[in-house]
Amino acid sequence: MHIYFLQHASHFGPARLADWLTSMGHSFNVCRLYADEVPPRPGDFDALIVLGGPEQIVAHGWTKREQHLLERTLKSSKPIMGLGYGAELIAEALGAIVSLNTHGEFGWHAVRGNEDGDLDLPERFDAFLWHRRIFGLPEGAISVGASEASPLQGFTWDGARVVAMHCHLEATHDWVKTLVEKEAGSLAASGPWVQSSDEMLDDSRRFAQQAAVLDRVMIDWLRL
Repeated sequence: MHIYFLQHASHFGPARLADWLTSMGHSFNVCRLYADEVPPRPGDFDALIVLGGPEQIVAHGWTKREQHLLERTLKSSKPIMGLGYGAELIAEALGAIVSLNTHGEFGWHAVRGNEDGDLDLPERFDAFLWHRRIFGLPEGAISVGASEASPLQGFTWDGARVVAMHCHLEATHDWVKTLVEKEAGSLAASGPWVQSSDEMLDDSRRFAQQAAVLDRVMIDWLRL
């Protein structure tokens, strides 16, 4: 399959996702929206992945073109996945309300997987989270799980063809290191679910364990 990534900032790249696709024999392109690259047409890809973005999203000239592409892809039969900010965009396109949460989640947090969901998720797993916003469950969607701070960490829709998750399953050690350097302002506010950069990076096993979760999600998503 040929997958297209929509990237909103230089430090929110595909990271481990690119490695996974290559290892499984898939090809991919990256549309760098932040550099004013033109979004692909639906005929240019077999599946679409909408990546995350900074906490402060400013409307750009490509915003409406991206929204139009998401709506067309959702109406098609092609798989589409959103992570972080990308998940919020998909939720919004499906009619859900996106709003600020009482507390942000920054760092590694336990997620309880939905045993009755469409994805083969563990009953409990640690995921790297980087968000302050939450969204409601779109009509016809099924929750993927919850954390202590967020009752909805993501959802599937139309089976597992559409996957939207706050969890940054693409995170690697270098990806997180660059992220905390670029987005240091997000960690300035204290809170019960805000870790320090040292806490985020001190245990490399977390990245390996999350990679196993990514593998399960990608297999479920692309098997359609």
